[in-house]
Amino acid sequence: MIIEKNGFIHHVYFWLKNPGNVNDLNQLIEGLKKLSVVSTIKNFHIGKPADTNRDVIDNTYSVSWLLLFNNKEDQDSYQTDPVHLNFVEECSHLWTKVVVYDTIGTN
Repeated sequence: MIIEKNGFIHHVYFWLKNPGNVNDLNQLIEGLKKLSVVSTIKNFHIGKPADTNRDVIDNTYSVSWLLLFNNKEDQDSYQTDPVHLNFVEECSHLWTKVVVYDTIGTN
């Protein structure tokens, strides 16, 4: 996967209120799949912590949501898209914490 020079990466980590609850996990994942239809999303990846263990790894989250956008403007549009707003309304009761890392290219 090649990220364009002006590409924008939006990586979201979710900590579930009930991390052992499979139904809550599945509901969040299904919500993210529905969210993936937003037209400005170039590509996405839904993940869970890998089975790795080193001091620098934080694997305390439940689900990660990696999004690729062509540029910052597309990501800004995603933030106010009705599909995104609906996802937050329908799924925010599932998590206790969300951390976001946004990055742009260095070139």
